Amino acid sequence: QLLLVESGGDLVRPGGSLRLACTSSKFIVDYYVIGWFRQFPGKEREGIACFSDRQSGDLTNYADSVKGRFTISRDSVKNTVDLQMNNLRPEDTAVYYCAAKIGGYGMGLDQDFYDYWGHGTQVTVSS
Repeated sequence: QLLLVESGGDLVRPGGSLRLACTSSKFIVDYYVIGWFRQFPGKEREGIACFSDRQSGDLTNYADSVKGRFTISRDSVKNTVDLQMNNLRPEDTAVYYCAAKIGGYGMGLDQDFYDYWGHGTQVTVSS
């Protein structure tokens, strides 16, 4: 089984920034998609960003709720897929998860697309 671990969650004041990292237990050499999700208490997970590797170049996609504020990217040195979160708002407070799809085709923000999940990291935006 592929194990994913999220890191970087913290308490931050409104307007601040955080950088989350998704680390895999194995180096992935096949086609893959990494998604970032968040979950508010009592609600379903919301897909906010995803990343896929392509021979022709990396592809990304974002939910409207985070577009322009969050950036997903691959860090080849650290072997992580990171989520840079800027201009954080109290409504961004949630548990953030990364997920992976290995092999196959496509990408998306639907949680049913993904096969592997981390256990989440808490992000709290508050004064």
